[in-house]
Amino acid sequence: VQLQASGGGLVQPGGSLRLSCAASGSIISINRMGWYRQAPGKQRELVAIITSSGVTSYGDSAKGRFTISRDNAKNAVYLQMISLKPEDTAVYYCEADVSKNGVTDDPYWGQGTLVTVSS
Repeated sequence: VQLQASGGGLVQPGGSLRLSCAASGSIISINRMGWYRQAPGKQRELVAIITSSGVTSYGDSAKGRFTISRDNAKNAVYLQMISLKPEDTAVYYCEADVSKNGVTDDPYWGQGTLVTVSS
């Protein structure tokens, strides 16, 4: 199973970005999918998660500005970010709880995509 994240880049404060992440490989189903981020010198933190039925949860830094969504048919998860701030600068990682046997699932991580918010 591989997760491929994309959509990061350089954006000015107040700008927007949309991150995408697609899972591929031997997949029976995907339960929870999510986005995490890690800024330089800091621990990885939760940004947002979404269940297979579409229930969402956000970290405090993302509430009101970020929106997570998913396309189950494409095994993909997205993160729409608006009103970006310099403190949003980080490497963003996608994560998916993938079932390869229809019974249990395991976490898989994407390679990370860098978001830089700077003027």
